[in-house]
Amino acid sequence: MTSHSRGKREDCDGPERVTAPGAAARTGHGQVTGGAEAAVLLDVRRSDEWRAGHAPGAVHLPLEALAAGAGLPAEAGVRPVVVICRSGCRSQQAVELLRARGVEAVDVVGGMRAWADVGLPVVGPAGGNGCVA
Repeated sequence: MTSHSRGKREDCDGPERVTAPGAAARTGHGQVTGGAEAAVLLDVRRSDEWRAGHAPGAVHLPLEALAAGAGLPAEAGVRPVVVICRSGCRSQQAVELLRARGVEAVDVVGGMRAWADVGLPVVGPAGGNGCVA
């Protein structure tokens, strides 16, 4: 199943997208290569989705708050940003907003679903195993 068949929108393609393994590499999940500073993984899902499960070390800022002009978490102000949501459409919207602010950002094709599908870790509220909601 492609990310297109999972999403509700068909216009979720863009030139600045990375796969879940690519996002993991950029953010330091697994092996970090080249000594480059790791990017920040910014999760733009709703708070209830975040609480159900998110990538370890990710920072949270719901898309609605970002669209309303909320400030970025401190980590995202000085490092490249990899944006993730549930399936990849909200994160693409967030990338557009971030770039308008001058932030270097890409988004994850397939979002947290793809992240979990390739076996990358998802943690819940108490640090144990989480789920993608």
